[in-house]
Amino acid sequence: MFVPASFAAALLMTILCTVCWGSFANTFKLTRNYRFELYYWDYGAGIFLVSLAFAFTLGSATGGLFSFLPNLRQADALLLFYAALGGFIFNIANVLLVAGIDMVGLAIAFPLSIGIALVEGTVLSYLIHPQGSAALLAAGVLMALVAVIFIGTAYAARGAGGVVTSRKGTTVCIVSGVLMGVFAPLITKAMQGSHPDPSLLVSPGALSPYTAAVLMTLGAFLCCFVFNPILMRKPLAGAPVSISGYFAAPAGYHALGLLGGAIWGTGTVLNFVAARFVGLPISYAIGQASPMIATLWGVLAFHEFRGARRKSWLYLAAMFLSYLLALALIALAYRAG
Repeated sequence: MFVPASFAAALLMTILCTVCWGSFANTFKLTRNYRFELYYWDYGAGIFLVSLAFAFTLGSATGGLFSFLPNLRQADALLLFYAALGGFIFNIANVLLVAGIDMVGLAIAFPLSIGIALVEGTVLSYLIHPQGSAALLAAGVLMALVAVIFIGTAYAARGAGGVVTSRKGTTVCIVSGVLMGVFAPLITKAMQGSHPDPSLLVSPGALSPYTAAVLMTLGAFLCCFVFNPILMRKPLAGAPVSISGYFAAPAGYHALGLLGGAIWGTGTVLNFVAARFVGLPISYAIGQASPMIATLWGVLAFHEFRGARRKSWLYLAAMFLSYLLALALIALAYRAG
């Protein structure tokens, strides 16, 4: 099983995770008049397939008890369930976030959902697996939360109009954030095990990062068959959509869905593997900087801020500075631990 040999390598993996988590949605943007509920079928398959690919390659390198299949066989059944449940819950949260963006706009959806998930997920994960300086980690999370708020403020200040805020949309975003924050502690528990042994790469009964990623993405994929049909019949935003639209879509749209899932799934594997070195609270907190990457794509590739007011650009600059400070504080949290 491959794991990073140094803090610098683990930190690089968490940053690459941030890039992946902030970039996957571009594949959906490249489709035209294609409903997210239909795109999500291929996306769900993509995240599971790429986690399997990593499990049978890097996760099985050098063989031994810590490689994927032996670890899967010896893992505690309850911990396998925790990882799959984490994926199931995360999938619901992710779909609700997209619906929330449609309903109230990015300016409100991101600060509410990602902000809640960032604080809740990091705090709960730290309580399960305290690693690093709690004070510095808290300061880093606070700066990341400030950056998320700056993102929303920057979009609101663009002067390009917006989506009317609704109580229903705000509630959807809050529920999304609460559910998304539950995902991290469940994965932390699955990888930590019931009887953690710091001298071992993987504690007895616990899941390796690659096994955790496979079970988590399997849970997310299975969730598609439960939650997605409900949203297709009774969407939170827009008209009901039929599965016939999926089969009528161009092959390129299905490829984009699989690619989007593969990109997000790659980021997830990198995050879990890095967590073996720095701890999941730290890797999760850095990974949740993904809105910064999504904003960069919006600015540079999709020109979402073309003609925006000067105030909007100032908020963007403040957002990037806040995230850089958050990254530095979280890195120092590990060093001080």
